[in-house]
Amino acid sequence: MDAPVKLTIRAGANELDLRLRVAATEQKVTVQESAAIVSTDASTNASATVINGADLDSLSDDPEDLSADLQALAGPSAGPGGGASIFVDGFSGGQLPPKNSIREIRINQNPFSPEFDRLGLGRIEIFTKPGTDQFHGTVTYNLGLEQWNSRNPYSTFQGNVPFLLQETENSFSGRLNRRSSFTLDFERNAVDNGQVANGVTPDGPFSSVVKALQRHTHVGPHVDYQLNQNNTLTGRYSWTRARIQDGGVGSFDLPSRAAHVAYDFQTVQVSETSIHGTKVNEIRYQYYRETNATQANTIAPAIVVQQAFSGGGASSPFNGYTQDSHELQNYTSMVKGAHFLRFGVRFRSRQLDSVSQQNFNGQWTFTSLNAYEAGKPAQLTLAAGNPEVNVRTLDTALFAGDEWRVRQNVTLSYGLRFETQNKINDHADFAPRVALAWAPGAKARKPGKTVLRAGAGMFYDRFRVNNLAQIARFNGVTQQLFIVTNPTTYPVLPPISTLSAATQNTYRLDAGYHSPYVIQSALTMDRQLPHNVTLATTWTNTHAVHVQRTLDLNAPFPVTGVLPYPGQGPIFLYTASGLFNQNQFLVNVNAKVNPAVSLVGYYVLNKANSNSDGLGSMPANAYDYSGEYGRASTDVRHRMMVGGTLNTRWNVRLNPLLTVQTGAPFNITSGVDNFGTTVFNARPSITTDPNLPGVVRTSYGLLNPYPAPGEPVLARNAGSGPGQIMLNVRITKTWGLGHEIGSSGAAGGRRGDGGGGGAGPMLSAPTRPVFSSATTPRRYNVQAGMSIRNVLNHNNPGPIIGNIQSPLFGQANQVPGGTNGEGFSENASNRRLELQLRFTY
Repeated sequence: MDAPVKLTIRAGANELDLRLRVAATEQKVTVQESAAIVSTDASTNASATVINGADLDSLSDDPEDLSADLQALAGPSAGPGGGASIFVDGFSGGQLPPKNSIREIRINQNPFSPEFDRLGLGRIEIFTKPGTDQFHGTVTYNLGLEQWNSRNPYSTFQGNVPFLLQETENSFSGRLNRRSSFTLDFERNAVDNGQVANGVTPDGPFSSVVKALQRHTHVGPHVDYQLNQNNTLTGRYSWTRARIQDGGVGSFDLPSRAAHVAYDFQTVQVSETSIHGTKVNEIRYQYYRETNATQANTIAPAIVVQQAFSGGGASSPFNGYTQDSHELQNYTSMVKGAHFLRFGVRFRSRQLDSVSQQNFNGQWTFTSLNAYEAGKPAQLTLAAGNPEVNVRTLDTALFAGDEWRVRQNVTLSYGLRFETQNKINDHADFAPRVALAWAPGAKARKPGKTVLRAGAGMFYDRFRVNNLAQIARFNGVTQQLFIVTNPTTYPVLPPISTLSAATQNTYRLDAGYHSPYVIQSALTMDRQLPHNVTLATTWTNTHAVHVQRTLDLNAPFPVTGVLPYPGQGPIFLYTASGLFNQNQFLVNVNAKVNPAVSLVGYYVLNKANSNSDGLGSMPANAYDYSGEYGRASTDVRHRMMVGGTLNTRWNVRLNPLLTVQTGAPFNITSGVDNFGTTVFNARPSITTDPNLPGVVRTSYGLLNPYPAPGEPVLARNAGSGPGQIMLNVRITKTWGLGHEIGSSGAAGGRRGDGGGGGAGPMLSAPTRPVFSSATTPRRYNVQAGMSIRNVLNHNNPGPIIGNIQSPLFGQANQVPGGTNGEGFSENASNRRLELQLRFTY
């Protein structure tokens, strides 16, 4: 402090000139987006992940890879299905939007909310962007070449498997007038993907490559209109066309099995949001249409030598369908003191017009290569009749929930959901949900660092429209499906008129069918750690009853071989008589260290048992269910994921995503129909006698495909596949061009560290740490990057072959991953690189 100044005051007017010196002060403010905190709010559970802003750049631009990234981030869902459920702007059953149009992604948030019909663990909620006040645009071009990729480990093709990817994904938004704004998305993807098939023919092992020409076009306008101060109207339309030439080949298929595939998708969404004080009402409607037409390249009988090779024509000369879905929602939210109330109703209808010529050209099935060479098929499958059916389902759901702040550190959430649908006898499904969150020691001005949570709820699964179509099609009248055991006319197809009712398969729905439901309970501890890190440990128990499966009502009785319904063929009954039990222990870590470093990860210890994996499951022995209850198909014991965003001072962004898991179970089958069900799902027994007919020596012991009556057989899903390791990395560099946003013009302004345009002198920039913002303040940004899938080039086998009659038993013949909802695949190579260029303004 300066020395005091002595003043002398005289009589009369005095004038004093004072000059104040302002001391230099420095104040540092740190703003963190989506800070990781713990709270008793139901929607802020620490095991949830929210991706928005710059973190969205960590996800792939490629539609197929984007879906895989979201599945990895969501982790394994609890329950019999195992897969994640996706909601787009509150609707289910639609298409995944382009990444450029996504505003925010929420994963595993508020798992016991009565608003949703599906389990909260594994739920992905996607919200699209509204329009903007000023004009903005993003133009993206992605390029992938086979020369950049590694070899496919399951192909003997000389050099890399053919692959060419060219994608442009663009998004524009701006203001229409003072009340409205728009967003327009445009995509055009062209992917030439080499489809690899492997197997064994009588001439020896084969490996073929068929290049599928895949084309995708998408246009999606979105308009927001403010009706008045309290009401906003939003409209969104999406049109997608996908075409695939020579698609559908892989695994054991010879090139003659290829087909031309066409998909068209249309989505219309209209929503009106009304805000009056603390009350918000949302009315939302979605119309979704999906059409498909699949035309075989070769019209000829199919030849299937089980898990050795598949030749002839495709299984169906033509398949096609049109599915129309309507969904209407009215949801209301309001605040009443310490209560946050939300209630609403949903109406949904789905109509399916399906044309299927499956097996109209006939299919010869052989149990082994020896049987094929001998010309002795085990089955002939032949269909005839009317290929078209039309079915429709209606379902309704009502819910009401309350999030009650009982005390400053205690929140009780509870609610009830009611669901019903037609076409089944179960018309009243009540699903209560409750959750409690307590923060010990938390006070009004002192948030707690620990939150203890407990919750439980019921979740139902609806009977799907495509299953109703199967019942309507094979009702014994509309379309006939004949399966002849040990036919003697090979290779000549017999006339339909010569086939009897005793060989005709029919499908029925159990008259006592009850909607499958899951009772899930969870205990969680959320903990706030230093450096803006949260940790969540969760134990969940999932108990599912009325799990779907299929039974054969007309399987021959043991020993006598007499049919329960003489003169009829197999009668397949869709039932809900299965059981599923699962326990999971999860550890989730979310770290928003600063705007430059964001990490997320989880570890899951899982144990799941069941006696069915869905309607595709059927007991091996219709009269003996022993061995059916065992490992579920989702019983992957250990899973781990680590991903995040690292921004450097050089405007370089790194986005790693590492997933590791132990092997998944697979079912070991004998490859023969021991029980007369026309289904080759019988399981072998373990024997010590190597001289028994057909015994196969395996790593699981000597397996006998023809067990003696009463002899114990292997349990379902007794096989264990190898573990998998997948490391994906995305590296991007950004350059800023033009004037800084917020400046008066192009002149002046500090040049960003990443270079870029802008007139005016270059000013010295303060020193920045290694990890800093990878964005620039410039009006225009150019970004170049490389996306690398499977950086380690680790060989992750695809589905394991479980038929002991197959020469490839216990092995895989393809890399993992199938096709997406449009039939697209990009799995030509083991490691794939993709160059990405982006321009934003």
